Amino acid sequence: MTRSFEDRRRAANCRRDAWRSAFRRAREHRRHWRADKERFKAEYRSARRAGRIPEDPGPPASGFALLPWLLMGMGAFSNVFQGDADPWIGSLGLLAFNSLYIYVAFRAFVKEAREATSTRVALVLLGLVTCGLALGYGGSWLLFLPLFGLATGAVLRGPQLRSIGTAVAVLAGAVACVRDGWDGLTIAYATWISTMVTAAILSLSEAVRELRAAREELARRAVEEERLRFSRDLHDLLGHTLSVIVVKSEAARRLAPRDMDAALSQVTDIEAVGRQALTEIREAVTGYREGSLAGELDRARSALTAAGVEPSVSRSGPPPDPRTAALLGWVVREAVTNVVRHSDASHCGITISGTPERVRLTVTDDGSSSGGGGGSGACDHGDPGDGSCCASGGGTGLTGLRERLAAAGGTLTAGPGPRGGFTVTAELPVELPMPHPGTGAATSNATPTPTPTPTGTGTGTGTGTGTGKATEPEGTRSAAAPQPADTVPSVAAGPNLGP
Repeated sequence: MTRSFEDRRRAANCRRDAWRSAFRRAREHRRHWRADKERFKAEYRSARRAGRIPEDPGPPASGFALLPWLLMGMGAFSNVFQGDADPWIGSLGLLAFNSLYIYVAFRAFVKEAREATSTRVALVLLGLVTCGLALGYGGSWLLFLPLFGLATGAVLRGPQLRSIGTAVAVLAGAVACVRDGWDGLTIAYATWISTMVTAAILSLSEAVRELRAAREELARRAVEEERLRFSRDLHDLLGHTLSVIVVKSEAARRLAPRDMDAALSQVTDIEAVGRQALTEIREAVTGYREGSLAGELDRARSALTAAGVEPSVSRSGPPPDPRTAALLGWVVREAVTNVVRHSDASHCGITISGTPERVRLTVTDDGSSSGGGGGSGACDHGDPGDGSCCASGGGTGLTGLRERLAAAGGTLTAGPGPRGGFTVTAELPVELPMPHPGTGAATSNATPTPTPTPTGTGTGTGTGTGTGKATEPEGTRSAAAPQPADTVPSVAAGPNLGP
């Protein structure tokens, strides 16, 4: 007896422990579910703010929106089967009414078809069939009159709607009163309401869609106008400056054999004009070059394809904020420039992934990787040339990018990949803190202020952190370094082109 009691107690304890364990697991699952739900909401809100998820315009307007109202004729349909109405005439009437109603409903959502003569004729025939069935049978058949008003409101949305809608309501009331006496006034009111409300709702829906299309067209035209403005400004800035440089260069060439001092004076003027032109161009395009990460990825695809390199881009995780995306765009531009200029790669992969806190960008190619420079002396792919491959990332190549990402709380690593080739990896927070006014956090927008000197050398600040010289030593970026044929040279926030 004692053993049996102990067995029951142990069994009860086991069941209690199992229930507690199941309850804890359920609470843990619920906690994870809530965390995932909040994360998905945050990602969705971030995507909406970033413009990745467009506004939901809803299903396209069509005649299917008016078809469910045909269920109001189920009473007449049952009358035909129950013998309350002549089966042949009633069936033919139902077939004619439904066919005309569906024809009018689907043509009511296309402006040209809605205003066509055939649609108006079909609407008149629908009215005659409706009045004939309502006068002949009454009862449930009177519900076809509000349906006729609904079709009228769908087709007629112009200024004549009020008078025609009132006439249709009066006709429906007269027909209903003939069959049901004064109770037919309810049918008249229902017909007038269905006519006006349908016309108002469909007109409002059409106006909203037209406004959305107009907004998209205005946005597209604004982009085109901004591009035209930039091209005009750039032409105005460079046209006069280049003309002056050409004239003074010709003068220096003619004066050099007989008057070296005068030729040097012309060269000094050329230098001053060039520096001023650089300043004006940077000021003109400072905001224009603040592109998005998506734009940099598109340009990277174009540059790689033009260079015979097969690109592949994959994105996952929450979208970064615009400042993080701008920094990642710099990394994409620098890494792809190195691949295009200084590697024999046949494939380049760009991968963007992350968590709600961090985002990672990886650029990998399968070319040669015999060394790595930081923008000075040696290129990232081992080319010991002039270092121009490391110049698109803020004037100091990958070194400048490391400093820029470090200031934003991120990291940048570059070197040979585990399977050959070269790999550039950047990590940044998804959201960066707003820079304080007066600090140098936004180095990509810094406007250089060169000070020309008669000797042809001087100091100037670019978007990087170092200084440049008019006569650059070996291993530094040349101002005339070639750009890829299908990319736009960065002037506003690009390499240090100043003195």
